[in-house]
Amino acid sequence: MNTWHRATDLLLSEWTKLRTLRSTSYTLLVTIALGVGLGLLFSAAGAARYKTAGPAEQAAFDPTSTSMKSYILAQLAVGVLGVLVVTSEWATGMIRTSVTSVPRRGRLLAAKALVFAVVALAVGQIVGFAAFFVGQAVLAAQNVPHVTLGEPNVLRAVFGCGLYLAVIGLLGVALGTILRATAGALVVLVAVTLLLPTLATALPDTWENAFQKWWPTNAGSQIMAVQRSPDVFGPWAGYGVLGGFVAMVVAIAFLLFRSRDV
Repeated sequence: MNTWHRATDLLLSEWTKLRTLRSTSYTLLVTIALGVGLGLLFSAAGAARYKTAGPAEQAAFDPTSTSMKSYILAQLAVGVLGVLVVTSEWATGMIRTSVTSVPRRGRLLAAKALVFAVVALAVGQIVGFAAFFVGQAVLAAQNVPHVTLGEPNVLRAVFGCGLYLAVIGLLGVALGTILRATAGALVVLVAVTLLLPTLATALPDTWENAFQKWWPTNAGSQIMAVQRSPDVFGPWAGYGVLGGFVAMVVAIAFLLFRSRDV
């Protein structure tokens, strides 16, 4: 069997594992529901704030990012699934069978990560575009500024939602591989994506501004913004910060997976 066939069989095997994992369909549905449902609520709240805001706040209003703020919770759902893709095999002992079947552990983990990244990207695009269209409809109904995909940078921002969620999903895969326990990986995931960015708002202004600029998830979320502050990274630079951070965590996961007992 040539290398191409072996790689294809490995990818199909990992796809079968992901598809038959009990939590997959539920978690993906929750991701979509959170993304679209909360997008509607955030858009309605944004419209209400716009009507009572001053001229400066109205000028800074970003209809696109307003409708996609639901990524804040959707990222947790897709990250949880990324964790479960790995830790479920340790919980059931299936990981021993996988390693026996594919002795080259780096190739095994790469296939697992690639399959999940494709699924997370597809679901992220559904979330991004659905939340955008629902949110803009809400803004239009409230007679506040709204946009279409044809306006500058809007398509990039909406497509960026899928890119962002795919990388967060890979972060979940890496954390699950490093910690090998669902609870521990989820604690770290929540801390990185939600807890620490929230706690940072209590820091002195100088520290908070630096944190908001450099913290990976904050920087990466700029990919979904049309308007931005000059104090933060641009969309692709910010996404590069997030991508570099996740790549580092994934590299650690590969090294540990290849070197320690299962």
